[in-house]
Amino acid sequence: MSQPLEKIITMTDINEITDMVSAFLKKPIVIESDQFSLLSYSSYYIDQFDQANQQTIFTKRWPIPILEKFMDEGIVEQLKTIPMPFRVNQIIDIGLNPRVVVSAKYKDQIFGYIWVQETDRILTDYEFEFLHNVSFHIGKLLYQKNQLKLKKDEEKDQFYKKIIEKSYLTENQIKWEAANIKVIIPDAFIINVFTVAQIDEDIFEELTETVRLFANALNQPSHLITDQLKIIVIIGSTSQDPSRLSESANELTNTVLSQFKKHTVFAGIGSAYSSILQLSKSYTEALEVITAAKFIGSPKQPTYEYKRLGVFRYLETISRQQSETSYINEDILILQKKDLESQTNLLTTLEVLLLNNCRLKPTAEQLFIHINTLKYRIKQITDLTAIDLEDFNTRCQLYIDLQLMKREK
Repeated sequence: MSQPLEKIITMTDINEITDMVSAFLKKPIVIESDQFSLLSYSSYYIDQFDQANQQTIFTKRWPIPILEKFMDEGIVEQLKTIPMPFRVNQIIDIGLNPRVVVSAKYKDQIFGYIWVQETDRILTDYEFEFLHNVSFHIGKLLYQKNQLKLKKDEEKDQFYKKIIEKSYLTENQIKWEAANIKVIIPDAFIINVFTVAQIDEDIFEELTETVRLFANALNQPSHLITDQLKIIVIIGSTSQDPSRLSESANELTNTVLSQFKKHTVFAGIGSAYSSILQLSKSYTEALEVITAAKFIGSPKQPTYEYKRLGVFRYLETISRQQSETSYINEDILILQKKDLESQTNLLTTLEVLLLNNCRLKPTAEQLFIHINTLKYRIKQITDLTAIDLEDFNTRCQLYIDLQLMKREK
């Protein structure tokens, strides 16, 4: 065993270990948690850190674009499966220089990563072995640190679940409990919920890990809770600007769903609130979005946000009422029959026209047709049916009936 390694395995301070490893390898070093949060970095060679590392040091975590690139390139998967140190090639578009990385493991579980920026010269086989040996000691230290964090997270989980379940009657009760378990209540918050379409533990576990990674990469603080097959993300803010919370929730939703193109995942975003008593309301709203998406049969319905859900909130109730009264929109049936017989696209044209509030130019652009072609189709629609596009109530009814017809298909 080398002298530096002998000394390192007697040390318990991550910052001191980082500095010693950096001094021995003469390279910039970064140590991160398993969620890519910054734990420590070497100070000797900070001027040599590349753009990607500088962003990590500034934000204390990998920003979402860098993390997304790592997932797309398969680097995150390699980190989970390759036990030995391995090289990551340069990625110019995120400002990443070549580097060596190794997982910090303990009891066959990953608790962090050690990154060595490979500037000037590449590491030798001996240095690779040194880095691998150091990783086990760092893994053990991170495991011990993680045990304390798990206990704290369990307390936070129970605290937030009790708020969602309305176990507290007043805001003062919540604040007293938060102070008791040392939880900082955000000034404003929003809830984001994810769930899988089918009961599959492997997919749900993969979804949970992906949501956790990207939630941790947000600029706002977040806390994740799992409840049966639901993943609940509470995104907080130190300001009371709801637009920033909404942007973060949408960024998280779109980024997570982009990783699950082969599996159906539903997501919902509640409204932003400043009173912690409204946490359950934001949660209920997020679930209502998911319920509407499941009813329609499309996880990519017009919106993931409750505040933009509009008429989709009422589709299930309307469908039930129409079924009870045997309601049928005769005009839609006429257009449907015409489309089948003549291979026209009158129903699609009508839906896009309604979505664009009967404005011709944006409708034609969305359908990729000339405006004169659109006018001809509209004339066909009005000639074949009794539809009056000038009547607001008619337009509303048509849009609702078209959505329900698509669901039935």
